[in-house]
Amino acid sequence: MSPYEQITAERRDDVVVLTLHRPEKLNAWTPRMTAELVHAIDAAASDDGVGAIVVTGAGRGFCAGADIEATFQAQLEGDASAAAPESDRDWVALVRSTKPIVAAVNGVALGVGLTMILPFDRIVASDRARFSLRFVKMGLVPELASSSFLPQRVGLGASSDLMLSGRMVEASEALSLGLADEVVAHDSVVDVAVERARSYGSNPAGALRSIKRLLTVNATEPDTDVVQRRELAALVEAYASPEHAEAVRAFLARR
Repeated sequence: MSPYEQITAERRDDVVVLTLHRPEKLNAWTPRMTAELVHAIDAAASDDGVGAIVVTGAGRGFCAGADIEATFQAQLEGDASAAAPESDRDWVALVRSTKPIVAAVNGVALGVGLTMILPFDRIVASDRARFSLRFVKMGLVPELASSSFLPQRVGLGASSDLMLSGRMVEASEALSLGLADEVVAHDSVVDVAVERARSYGSNPAGALRSIKRLLTVNATEPDTDVVQRRELAALVEAYASPEHAEAVRAFLARR
């Protein structure tokens, strides 16, 4: 029996596919959903047979943002813990330190349904996907470091437009902006995301972790001396790894 109520976990050989599973509510976010995702990602990270992770949604949507009744209304009625995470893990830190993780956006991705995937390694979108950072429409501000990750993806001007307007973006515009990394036919979005994830996860695990760490700390680092020192330290570590030694042996043996 699955340990989860609001997601499902499926193995596709060396890729784990996590599916947000509240289709009757377009997979609207709850604190429990994040707790279950954290648990499933941790499980995948500790499994040597898993190379990468894909996150998608059940039914017509990816994630329609926070469940307004279960979170915002409950807060207004006095339940201060309604939107509080059930896990104390830092979502962004988890995503940036775990195995390669790819979003397969199969429908609407609104609010937290979008900010939660901005730190992912790749965003693959269905041609039916739509995106919106609708926080301003609710009198709120964005979270999950999205005011950093969004400008890194689309630039300051586009970020200002998307966050200050809260407007809806179709898949084709999301691709042109850089909000999505690729747009594919709706019926193939999960399969494409799995293949992208597999192409990452098939590489040496230690190098993958180091590259993700370097991208995380260096993407907004203005001091190129600091950037190079971090890279050199990681390179020295990589030179001493058994993965590097095996790669050299394989190359010389033409394997």
